[in-house]
Formats: sequence, structure tokens, C-alpha cells
Amino acid sequence: MQFDVQLLLLALAPLFLGCVAWEVLYWHRQGRKDIYSWRDSLCNAGLALLHQASDKLAWLLVLPLYGWLYREHRLFEIQTSWLAFGGLFLGQDFLYYWFHRASHRVRWLWAAHSVHHSSTRMNFSTAFRQSLMYPLAGMWAFWLPLAWLGFPPQQVIGVVLLNLAFQFFVHTQALPKLGWLEYVFNTPSIHRSHHARNPCYIDRNYAGVLCIWDRLFGSFVAEHDDEPCDYGTVKPVNSVNPLWVSLVEWRDMLRETWQARSWRERLVLLLGPPEAAAVISARNTSATPHTPRS
Repeated sequence: MQFDVQLLLLALAPLFLGCVAWEVLYWHRQGRKDIYSWRDSLCNAGLALLHQASDKLAWLLVLPLYGWLYREHRLFEIQTSWLAFGGLFLGQDFLYYWFHRASHRVRWLWAAHSVHHSSTRMNFSTAFRQSLMYPLAGMWAFWLPLAWLGFPPQQVIGVVLLNLAFQFFVHTQALPKLGWLEYVFNTPSIHRSHHARNPCYIDRNYAGVLCIWDRLFGSFVAEHDDEPCDYGTVKPVNSVNPLWVSLVEWRDMLRETWQARSWRERLVLLLGPPEAAAVISARNTSATPHTPRS
């Protein structure tokens, strides 16, 4: 399955680039040249290349762990079938929801995930804006339960990649709300709200493919017609250097942790909610905290 998914993603690459080209042309004709910036888009491309390199290396390192867990400790013998694929898809999407939610509520994870939110623009190229630090943050650990249950590691990786491929298509302002689909699937409207730093949208809509998890666990918010989305993070990055964008939050987190006044503060600065860490950092530096955050 891994081989087939890699081929599928390779085949989708021209579609992704075609969507970017179509969107650029669409907004140009609408007189909205502000939707795209070449500097921002080139930064997104650089971040995508860095992410792909670190992701490939990470899978090489952790795949043996997945294999050991699957061979030695799996709970069930799951035969390959469409039913099994459906179960794997649901399980991975459920775990993605909790990974994504944790990435907004645990600063160690936020240090990696904030890269994806750091652009003040929302377009298809924003989907490429990923962090090379996800492996260090521990993204891979969230899928381990799937191998433990009995899903082959290669299939787990394949479904993770398919989930991320789907999410490319929700990074756009060109599509309106999609009727009844808004009750089941992650859509551009739902994901626009997720990327916004308006107080009413912050830390909402963690869906990967299905938005049912947001509705079940109280994190759903609809895009409001009277509240246009303001994109980016409350703590701006103000750079289009891919390496700086990737590392600046890690630098801030580690520097603030080193300067903390107690071990309790250090624990909050590393593992607490980002806004709590901001309050501690502001108190220790006599600055104004960046709260709330996106």
C-alpha cells in the first residue's frame, strides 16, 4: 500500500500545482492580488522541501519501531480488506484530530505546528507550509496505536499521507460554504476559521478529513459572515526565510525555558498551553503577553 500511495501522491503533484496556478489566475481576475505574494509562496515551497526531507528521514528511523510493535505486540490479526481500510481511515483521522488539538495546546508541539499558521495569507500554497521539526516534536508517536492494534506499518503511513493530501484542498478562500458537506467533512470554510487569529476562531476546527470529531468534542465553530478571517499568528514571525520560520519559536521556547525562575515555570513553558507560556515569559521579561494566540 505504501508504494501505491506514493505513486498516487506523485500523480497528484501536477494537480496540486495546477490548483495553485488556477487560484493565482482566479484572484488576479478578481482584482485580489493580495491573496498571493511571491515571497510568501516561495517561502512555502522552501518549507515544503525541508519538511519532506525531515519526514523521509524520520520514517526511516521510526519505521523499525512501528514494525516491532506490529510484529511483537499487535492486539489483532487484521486482514487486508476495504472494511479494514475504512477502520484504519477512521482511526487515523480520529488520532489526527487529537494530534492537531494537542499541537495547539502543548507548546512543544505548537513550536512545530506554528510554522503552518505563521503566514498572513490563505491560499493553496499555504498547504505546503509545513515544519521540518515535526519529527522532533513527536508527530509520528500519535500513529503508534494503529500498529499496536494490528494495522501494518506501511498501510498506516499510507493513510497518514492520504489524510494530508486531502487537506491541501481546504486551504483556499476561493470556495464558499459547501452545504451539507459542512456537517461531515473538513471544508475550506471550516479550515479558514481554523487559520484565523480572531478571538472567536482561535483553537477551533482541528479536523483532518472529518469534522465530526470537532462537533463531538466541542471544538467546532462555523465561519461567520460578519467576522472575516484575519490570518496568521498573534505572535507574528515577520520573515520569509524558511529556516528562520522553522526555528524561531523553538529558539524562543528554549530561551524562555532557560531563563525561567523555577522548574514549574520551565514545565509550563515547554508543555503548557502556549498562552500560559506567554504570560510567564511576559512576566519574566516585563513585556506584554501575546494572548490570546492562534
